[in-house]
Amino acid sequence: MGHITFKFEEKHKEELTVDIDKGETILDIAIDNNISLHHNCGAVCACSTCHIYIEKGECLLTDMSDKEEDFVDRARYPKINSRLACQCELTEDGDLVVTIPDQSVMIGH
Repeated sequence: MGHITFKFEEKHKEELTVDIDKGETILDIAIDNNISLHHNCGAVCACSTCHIYIEKGECLLTDMSDKEEDFVDRARYPKINSRLACQCELTEDGDLVVTIPDQSVMIGH
């Protein structure tokens, strides 16, 4: 088991640390903890609405596929540490820190 700390670009939201088990995705954990993170395609790597920034622990996650990289390039303000939360599966125990971009400027569910 590991821990994931969610940070938010939206200033009124406080960071939150929760548990994450091997095999779970960052999107799964966000949804389970009522964290607003859009995922228009239903978590099948067909959009970029679940775009996040990995601040710590990237080595604990599955590698980025070419398909994911294509969609990350389409995200709002991609950075070198950008990933799609639906594709970030925990592969080994450890601590993660992610930043969720401002969700108020996105259209989604």
